[in-house]
Amino acid sequence: MKRRVAWAAGGVFCVLGACLGAEEGDSGRGEALYMQHCVACHGVELAGQGPMAGVMLIKPTDLTALTVENDGVFPLVRVIKRIDGRDPLVSHGSPMPVYGSLFEGRDLALKTDTGQPIMTSQPVADLVAYLQGVQK
Repeated sequence: MKRRVAWAAGGVFCVLGACLGAEEGDSGRGEALYMQHCVACHGVELAGQGPMAGVMLIKPTDLTALTVENDGVFPLVRVIKRIDGRDPLVSHGSPMPVYGSLFEGRDLALKTDTGQPIMTSQPVADLVAYLQGVQK
């Protein structure tokens, strides 16, 4: 009986470990998502100069300066929450992205700088990987 309980408990921890293991995004897929969904506001150079920038009340962020503007640390949690809508942006009139269902997908956990995992989707992880790679 004790062996079954120990084995079952070990299985639960393995499952939880797999769910909470930090996975990586794919920057190539992230770039493709960016070019399809984000470039209109943030621009090809990611500096906030897309064709829609001129009509927005709150100007788009320079996505290449996220780390510089956060004391040298990429603001992973803030970026994930902004993209997936948990931290809504008023200038969009709704949570960003307004097409958030397109960024839903396989859930995974990314490890934050504190070691605490944050749950997100594979498309958001891919966007984050791309953004991390273009920092100044």
